[in-house]
Amino acid sequence: MNGHVHAAIDLACAQVELGHTVAMASQGGDFDALLQRNGIETFVVDHERRPGPVLKSMVGLTTLLRRWRPDVVHAHMMTSAVLAWPACKLTRVALVTTVHNEFEKGAILMGLGNRVIAVSAAVAKSMQKRGISAARIDVVLNGTIGSARMTGRSEVPKALDHPAIVFVGGLHPRKGLPDLLQAFDAVHAQHPAVRLYVVGDGPTLHTYAQMAREMASAAAISFTGPQDDPYPWMLGADIFVLPSHADPAPLVLSEAREAGCAVIATRVDGIPELLGQGVSGILVPPRAPDKIADALRMLVTDPSQLQAWRAKSQSDIDNLRIERVANETIAVYGRAVGRRAKRSAA
Repeated sequence: MNGHVHAAIDLACAQVELGHTVAMASQGGDFDALLQRNGIETFVVDHERRPGPVLKSMVGLTTLLRRWRPDVVHAHMMTSAVLAWPACKLTRVALVTTVHNEFEKGAILMGLGNRVIAVSAAVAKSMQKRGISAARIDVVLNGTIGSARMTGRSEVPKALDHPAIVFVGGLHPRKGLPDLLQAFDAVHAQHPAVRLYVVGDGPTLHTYAQMAREMASAAAISFTGPQDDPYPWMLGADIFVLPSHADPAPLVLSEAREAGCAVIATRVDGIPELLGQGVSGILVPPRAPDKIADALRMLVTDPSQLQAWRAKSQSDIDNLRIERVANETIAVYGRAVGRRAKRSAA
C-alpha cells in the first residue's frame, strides 16, 4: 500500500528488462516473489530505527556491498539513505537517492546521495529551497504504466452505478478527501443518480466514513476499504478525482489515465506535471470543494464534455510508461558513477 515501494519495485523490474543486474535490500515483504520471478536478488537488511539495529544494518550492508560489488546503490526512503551513506563511503560506491515525499521533515536526509532524484519539478524546487544544490538534482517524473507489478492484473471493469466517481488513495488528511465528500454532496443534491466510490485505507478511514454517513448523499457513497488491485474500479469509473492538499507525484494518476477516466485533480506539487499542465485532466485549486463541484457538474451533465475529457486523459500518455522512468534513471546513475569515479581518481 506504499507508493515508495511500488515505485522502487517498478523501477527495479524495468531495469532488469533493460539488461541490468539488480538486487533489492529491504526488510522483505509482499513483492519478494515478484522480484525473484523478474531475476532480482533479494537481501534482508533491517530498517528498524533504533541505534543497535541501525549500526548492525550499516555493517551488514557494507559487507553486502563488498561481496555483491554494485556500481550504484539507490535509496528510496530516508532510513535506506541513512543506512547506505556510510556503507557507500566505505566501499566507494555511488549513492543515488529518490525524494518521494519532500513535505516530510526528514526529506533533507535524501541529500546524502551523490545524485538526488526528484519525482517532479515541484519536488526539485522544494529540495533546492532546503539547501540541496540544483547541480546534484535530477528530475525523473513518476510513471508506472507497463510495470511488471501490473502483469496479470484484472482488465475487467468493476460493475458500478453511473455516473460513477472514484477516489483511490491512502486515507490521510493530505489527500483532501473531505473536500471531495463536500463537493459530491452538493452535486448529488442536483443529480441524485451520481455515485461516489472511495477505494483505500488509512488512519482517517473511520472519521471520513462517519462524515459521509452524516451527509444527505450518504446512500450514494461507498467506502470499499483497501483493495489489492484498485485498477478495475478505475476501469469501471467515469471520473477519477484526486483532491490532494500535498502530493509530490502520485502514481495513481498514471493508472487513472491508463484506465481512461476523466480526471479532476488539484493544482499542487507534481500533479499538474502528471496531467500535462491541464491538457490531460481538469486542474482545480486545493481546498476548494466548490471548484471540484463545478468540474463534477460539468462532466455529469454534459456527456460530450465527459467523453472529451476521457479522450484527453490519453494525451501523451506514453510519457508515464515505466520504460521512460527506467531509462532516465539509468542516465542519472551514469552521472553519479562518472562523478564518483573522478573523485576517487583524484
